[in-house]
Amino acid sequence: MASNPIADIFKIRDLRERILFTLSMLLIFRLGATIPIPGIDVNVIRTYFLTEGAAGVGITDYLDFFAGGAFTRFSIFMLGIMPYISMSIIMQLMVVVFPTLKRISQEEGGRKRIQKYTRYGTIVVCIIQSLAVTVYADSIPDAITISRTAYIFVSMLSVTAGTVFLMWIGEQINQRGIGNGISLLIFAGIVAQMPGGIWILIQSIQRGDLNPVFVIVVFVMFVVVVALVIYEQRGQRKIPVHYAKRVVGRRMYGAQNTYVPFKINPSGVIPVIFAASVMTFPLQIAQGLGPGVRWLQTIAFWLRPDGPMYIVMYTLLIVFFAYFYTQVTLNPTEIAKNIRENGGSIPGIRSEKMEEYFTRVLNRIILPGALFLAFIAIIPTLVQRLFDFPMEVAFLMGGTSLLIMVGVDLDLMSQIEGHLRMHHHDGLTKKGRIRSRNL
Repeated sequence: MASNPIADIFKIRDLRERILFTLSMLLIFRLGATIPIPGIDVNVIRTYFLTEGAAGVGITDYLDFFAGGAFTRFSIFMLGIMPYISMSIIMQLMVVVFPTLKRISQEEGGRKRIQKYTRYGTIVVCIIQSLAVTVYADSIPDAITISRTAYIFVSMLSVTAGTVFLMWIGEQINQRGIGNGISLLIFAGIVAQMPGGIWILIQSIQRGDLNPVFVIVVFVMFVVVVALVIYEQRGQRKIPVHYAKRVVGRRMYGAQNTYVPFKINPSGVIPVIFAASVMTFPLQIAQGLGPGVRWLQTIAFWLRPDGPMYIVMYTLLIVFFAYFYTQVTLNPTEIAKNIRENGGSIPGIRSEKMEEYFTRVLNRIILPGALFLAFIAIIPTLVQRLFDFPMEVAFLMGGTSLLIMVGVDLDLMSQIEGHLRMHHHDGLTKKGRIRSRNL
């Protein structure tokens, strides 16, 4: 009789404890997203975003989307985890550019030092962004209930501490939970907004603002895109590798054939998250300081989520980070070196040409994968423009949210699958493994 994979998950003590710990951390995250910054009148803020703030709804909804709904609540988590992601990008770029940092990262314990620098840098980024948030709240009439000086100090401290706490939660999920802590925080924020988005969609249909036929068309498109994203995420290009007979110590190992798997999109949803983080930073500064600074208002206008400049920059950033992150995680030189050191060879490829061959293969598969990611990411803009969907619903029914939800879900299933198989249980799928599509 076939076993129930859900029951198997809770039979394994270690896996059960990791899942329950992860869920508890995500619950704390969602509770914190409802706690307002001290000195803020929540009712005034809510009224503002429903009425006077509607003119900037595109930018506001975009920022609220990545903060898991905490931005429009002026919560202590209103910056979300994006400052940490922004600083991680900056640090990875600095490691590539500066030889000293690269040398440190390659030393024993170097990764911990780089991680420590990233944490310190995150605090600096939070202080800058929290200042913008402070000024933004000051532009809302009667929103601040304490003195301005006290509010500036309290809000900057609260928001910065909130993001640092989220950073800690993400690390705890990595160590004691199921993994992918930072991505899971973004995932949980998106999922938490889905009931509200569905309710807005229903109200729009009832008022006659949306044609039900258009809603059905978009829903079918949503299902098709989900299938395409899964198909693309699981696709692989397998490079065959042959290992000759070799002697290690007193034992002889026979010849074997294996392969090096290259995914169509080796970096997963990381390029989308990185690109969104880079776009969020200037938008948050412009949204916060824009009401009093004319040139920042201009930047906010040109970088609005439904504008052509945003689409172009977002696409270019996704392609850039797809190449950049792949080079960081899949170094052709290191892969070729490891194969040669273990006596391996690729049929039809000379040993000294392995690096060139791997680089050529990666370049061929990265660009189509990156362009596919970019196309999916701009779907909300297309849906909003073509079908006049509410921006909140458009963000949830495609684009970045879709890529993050599907990508994180597949990674999560893969990790649970690994735990189940390690304890000699069947996997989550009928054949015991999450299958990949070969190219």
